[in-house]
Amino acid sequence: MAEYHASRNTVRGAIKELATLGVVRTLHGKGTFVTEHVNPIVTTLTTDPETGAGGGEGLVYTAEVAASGRSATTSEPDVRIQKANADIAHSLRILVGTEVISRGEQRYIDGRPWSLQTSFYPKSLARRAPRLLDADSIDEGTVAYLRERGIQQAGYRDAIQVRIPDKNETDYFNLPADGRIQVVEIYRVAFDQNGVRVRLTITVYPADRNRFVINVGRVPISDMLIKAVDESSG
Repeated sequence: MAEYHASRNTVRGAIKELATLGVVRTLHGKGTFVTEHVNPIVTTLTTDPETGAGGGEGLVYTAEVAASGRSATTSEPDVRIQKANADIAHSLRILVGTEVISRGEQRYIDGRPWSLQTSFYPKSLARRAPRLLDADSIDEGTVAYLRERGIQQAGYRDAIQVRIPDKNETDYFNLPADGRIQVVEIYRVAFDQNGVRVRLTITVYPADRNRFVINVGRVPISDMLIKAVDESSG
């Protein structure tokens, strides 16, 4: 205002227009800041038909991040026993109130919050796969661990929606409070070799730092990683 001899309303209008263009962003209670340029990470949502790798989870997700020259880390899992709400019950085809195991984690890239992921398993699986109840990470991945225990993931179905982040997501991802940057939420239901629903994984990604690839047909995993590098650097 002082430098350009402009009114308060003019400055506010200019900041609002800059925010619309994505040049600045306002954080509630903190102020208005120049927007940091973010190179998005490319996540492959489909698995390779030959190897079964991919899907944006576990070691392949880490490999995709590493292929872009960046570092992926995750928090220690938050493991709980809880009662299934309507959404979880519907996805796993169990009764509302049935006990499930939840394993939640926060995922970071180069130390920056990048996604939130929580998986839900019918508690009955713990009889065959007791490590689901452990408060430690399953280093080989839960899909590989369940396979060792005779529970083969034969396929999965993703349901994808884009929505305004809630307060917890806004705070965690450090997003503008006005909801201008939305989140992508993916509900993944996994099926075992007998067609039984054994897992629901809900992953939330901020839309400003993520892109997604869906492969159809025979696309080698090496091509997926090359694509991730090209997209992230471009």
